[in-house]
Amino acid sequence: MDDDAVVAAQIGRPLRSAAVAARRCHLGLPVVITVPPLLDDGTPFPTRYWLCCPLAQRRVGRLESSGGVAAMERRAGADPAFGVRLDAAHRRYAAVRDAEVVGDPEVRPSGGVGGARAGVKCLHAHYADHAAGNDNPVGEAVAAWVEPLDCAEACVVEVSGRAVTNSRWREPK
Repeated sequence: MDDDAVVAAQIGRPLRSAAVAARRCHLGLPVVITVPPLLDDGTPFPTRYWLCCPLAQRRVGRLESSGGVAAMERRAGADPAFGVRLDAAHRRYAAVRDAEVVGDPEVRPSGGVGGARAGVKCLHAHYADHAAGNDNPVGEAVAAWVEPLDCAEACVVEVSGRAVTNSRWREPK
C-alpha cells in the first residue's frame, strides 16, 4: 500500500498533497506525515507535521478535551526553561517549513507549530512535531500520555488492492 492511500484511509478523506511519512508505527504505517508549506492547489498550509495515526489522534484528543492545551499554556508560563524550549520549537518549525517554500508565492504560511505564533494551540500538532523527531517540549510531555502506540491490528489494511480502514482495529487497553 502506498502512503497516500494509507493516510487517506487513516484520516477519512482524500489528501490535499502527497504524504511523506516522518514516523511509522511498529506495524509500518504512518504515524506522522510531513506536509508541504503549499498544498497542491497553492493553498498555504502552516502545519508541517500532521498526526495521522488514529490511536494517537484519539489519545491526544482526550488530552485536549480534558484541558490539556490550557495546562500546557500554564506550564509554559510557570516553567521558564519549558517556555524557552517552546519558543525555540516555534522558531525552528517556521524556519524549516519556510525553507521549503519555492519561488515567491502570493501568500505564505505563517506562525510556528500548527500555525500558532506563540504558546500552545493544538496538542496534536505539538505531538506530531515531537514524534517526527524534533525538540518540542509540549509534544514530549504529550508523548508520555499517548505512547506506546502498540496496536495489535493495523488501522488500515489492503482489500482488493485498496487501502481501507480495518474493521478489526481496536484501541489497545
